[in-house]
Amino acid sequence: MEAGATTVCVTGAAAFTGSWLVMRLLERGYTVRDPADTHLTLWKADLTEEGSFDEAIQGCFGVFHVATPMDFESKDPENEVIKPTINGVLSIIKSCAKAGSVRRLVFTQSAGTVNVEEQRRPEYDESCWSDLEFINDKKMPGWDGCTLCQKHWQRRLQGRHPWRTTYIEFVSVIPTLVVGPFITPTMPPSLITALSPLTGNEAHCSIVKQCRYIRLDDLFNAHIYLYEFKDIDRKLKAVCFSSKKLTDLGFQFKYSLEDMYKGAIETCREKGLIPLSSEKEKHANGEN
Repeated sequence: MEAGATTVCVTGAAAFTGSWLVMRLLERGYTVRDPADTHLTLWKADLTEEGSFDEAIQGCFGVFHVATPMDFESKDPENEVIKPTINGVLSIIKSCAKAGSVRRLVFTQSAGTVNVEEQRRPEYDESCWSDLEFINDKKMPGWDGCTLCQKHWQRRLQGRHPWRTTYIEFVSVIPTLVVGPFITPTMPPSLITALSPLTGNEAHCSIVKQCRYIRLDDLFNAHIYLYEFKDIDRKLKAVCFSSKKLTDLGFQFKYSLEDMYKGAIETCREKGLIPLSSEKEKHANGEN
């Protein structure tokens, strides 16, 4: 790893996924946006404001773009989800180019970018796109933003734009449903879906039947692995749902589905987000 490569910026550091990534980076000795003597500093920035990330990214070698606006019940998805998502990514890219020090941008996208369509496929890769007509017909606000954002920034990166004068490697990671322990105080959106068979949320139960899963640790170990990998080709890369591209690079997944659910349920109980079983409640209260 080159000198200075351990100084990185993480967007969305206070959220479900971003907070876990920051924790794992710090454990590995990374400096997460540090202009001072500490290994971690927090910066306020807004995806809707171009240039908002300039100062935070300045001096960083790598950027993990995790933050994205998500609102599946938006009354105005065009202005509340789609435009902020697209403009936010473009703002991050421009900030990386302005910094001059950034060499790799790892971009976390959504499975909704590729797999929302009437007929499901056995495997998805970067040649697949969600069906925007199907999304609009079914009135699924939020999912169209994922797809439009990914398509838009790929087109922009392939065109002639000022930031192309600075060489930056882009790695796009598209995770499946994220399940496992977490450090944020509230229930993460993905766990509302994953735990729906336990909580009785029927609307989300229908989604679970079609899902593939990944634990936060495996997801962000993969992010860090791809950030550190020396021989990423000089072209846009994507990790497909089969994980073949990732495992071909030597990455190994560690956690089973049982591990994911065990970690998620234990964390939810510790935070009082789901009740203990009746037997455990009796034991905790000293009852026989």
